[in-house]
Amino acid sequence: MAKAERAKPLIMNFAIERGNFQLAGEASSKIKGRLLQLGFPGNLIRRVAIATYEAEMNLVIHSYGGTIEARIEPGKVTITVNDVGPGIPDLDKAMKAGFSTAPEEIREMGFGAGMGLPNMRNCSSEFRIDSVVGKGTTIKMVIS
Repeated sequence: MAKAERAKPLIMNFAIERGNFQLAGEASSKIKGRLLQLGFPGNLIRRVAIATYEAEMNLVIHSYGGTIEARIEPGKVTITVNDVGPGIPDLDKAMKAGFSTAPEEIREMGFGAGMGLPNMRNCSSEFRIDSVVGKGTTIKMVIS
């Protein structure tokens, strides 16, 4: 592969459906597999996998659907999550460990412990979340 070709980022895109628990985790698994193939360090792969899985589950549980994009470059991965959804009315509260708006039936399935956003932030080197009530949420995570 020519040097100019290696400099191009690898982009992986995934559409995530609301309520589709059967496919939940597929995007994070595919990203993890590609990072393993590319020889990324284990600690970075683990952080990407955790952050992406948490984002994926939030899309399945809380949004009306959305997308995950992984931009893979030497030494770093940028995960961008966009959803169509209700938005988050209180970001400060939502970022607190243990806070959850998941309904009881989701909690009975073992999800909705309120660790998704805190785990995403903790796994990221850079983390940004923007949300508009009635429109949706965008999360950008850089993991390096």
